[in-house]
Amino acid sequence: MRVIRFVSSHTLCWSLAASSHIGNSDTLLLLLEFAPFRLPSLPAPTDLVAKYFRGLGDPTRLHILELLRDEGELSVGDLVARLALPQPTVSTHLACLRWCGYVEARREHRVVYNRIADERVIVMLDLARSLLNDNAEHVAACCRIAESPEA
Repeated sequence: MRVIRFVSSHTLCWSLAASSHIGNSDTLLLLLEFAPFRLPSLPAPTDLVAKYFRGLGDPTRLHILELLRDEGELSVGDLVARLALPQPTVSTHLACLRWCGYVEARREHRVVYNRIADERVIVMLDLARSLLNDNAEHVAACCRIAESPEA
């Protein structure tokens, strides 16, 4: 297994060069060691799925995904303008979305463009909206789920 190291914005990320090793428990442990979040040392599949869905739990990240779904590929500057948020905030959310596989980026000279990484993300967003249409009153009235990550 060959591991490539990327250092960016004080964050250490690991990427596997050999995709045939993805899913290997040693690989998972290596990725978790340097991930920008923490899970139990041997997370249960439900822990990983819950963590994956937390990526959608932030309104800013969800808005970014919806903009990318609706408008296609957008630069960081485009997203900053549409969201009316500081560039570091948008970049932090994009880093989370990239890490979890929702978004992929490409650099063209000095500009970084972002797009939905997998069509299934769009299906998931559309399915969430469809389910919400049937349950909006219950979701709005729910006292068990915080409205923001800080709550």
